[in-house]
Amino acid sequence: MIGVSGVRARLQRGRIAVVVVAADASPRTRDKVERLARACGVPVLAGPVAERLGAQLGRAPVQTVGTEDRALARGLMRISEE
Repeated sequence: MIGVSGVRARLQRGRIAVVVVAADASPRTRDKVERLARACGVPVLAGPVAERLGAQLGRAPVQTVGTEDRALARGLMRISEE
């Protein structure tokens, strides 16, 4: 799921396995997404700046991304620990 609204909606439904927040996301975005993710027990990873995150997804700048794929989530978390 791409974007703040979509990520928040999927978090509320319990469908997100991990959230990536752009390094330059606004404080309001961070607060809204990170607080909900943590309340749902979903890990939050620091990502690249929004422009780069979006470009990697073939999109305009993106502040938040979430995945439902558990295997992908584990891989992202492993990479973020390195």
